[in-house]
Amino acid sequence: MARRQCQHSEEQTHRRPVAALLTVPAAVVQFGLLMIVTHHLGHFVELKDPSRETPLWRYVYGGKPKPFFHPLCTPAGHVLSLFEPHDHVWHRGLWFTIKFINGQNFWEERPPFGTQRTSVPPTVTHGAAGQSSVFSAIDWTSPDASSVVIREQRLFTYRPIDATSYAIDFTFILNPQLELLLDRTVFTTWGGYGGLIFRGTRNWQESRLLFSDGTTSDRPTPKIANWCDLSGKLDGGPNQTGGIAIFDHPQNVRHPTPWYGATGPGHYFNAAFLFNEPMRLAAGEKLVLRYRVLVHDGILETDALNQRYEQYSRDGVGPTAASDIPAVGS
Repeated sequence: MARRQCQHSEEQTHRRPVAALLTVPAAVVQFGLLMIVTHHLGHFVELKDPSRETPLWRYVYGGKPKPFFHPLCTPAGHVLSLFEPHDHVWHRGLWFTIKFINGQNFWEERPPFGTQRTSVPPTVTHGAAGQSSVFSAIDWTSPDASSVVIREQRLFTYRPIDATSYAIDFTFILNPQLELLLDRTVFTTWGGYGGLIFRGTRNWQESRLLFSDGTTSDRPTPKIANWCDLSGKLDGGPNQTGGIAIFDHPQNVRHPTPWYGATGPGHYFNAAFLFNEPMRLAAGEKLVLRYRVLVHDGILETDALNQRYEQYSRDGVGPTAASDIPAVGS
């Protein structure tokens, strides 16, 4: 099987930084297919097969109160993510946020609510074996826009694995600008959520949430595990299946994490590190969280997912401070 290689192309005849161009495409050859990574400055970064209308993934950082991934597709082209369901319009594919920060709402988008503003255009870089990384600086701003409560450095790296799966590795570095209490709605029936969240398509049928100990649940509230995988049948033919897993890095705070979620029709799951109790951070006391998101065609069972998790846990942990991440906009 051929390895993926990156070949850069630019719309200008001379080289310029990513942030200097309206769009910056890069051609990526992976498993015999041409893929294009494009940064539409001020709007989104996406990876696309030019023969398909829908990108494999799109990271949107402009135009909404928080950055998010949608669409998020399997290699075969099945769209797994759901965008702005009518009853939870702040649910957008794959995103990261906290319910309450010092009692202020950063979850629902009913005024007043806090926002995550990308303060400097992201930098897109390309590495070996078809990898692409996006570095971004994000200001978490209070509902009245009077102060920045968190300055975040966010890194994600797309890693092709094989013809039926890929990974996106995330590092979130949260730098409090004042003393903070990160909190959630105390669990009654629907509380406890916050962190890295996925909202899935209504098209999944016979779906299940699978955990690292081999158990399943339709409504984990919570389940403690190294990882959680949401998979099921999809439209498009008699034998179409696919799924998405989130791996909790073993060096994360409160690892293994509590998982909060539900299967159809409101497919949803969340690495809910605040589920059992809130977290206090002093000003300048950074919080680093790392996750791998594995997107796959087909149904992966416990042993296969545990093997992939062990590989992830052995990989380098990535940056641990903002100074370890290349300056955005460069």
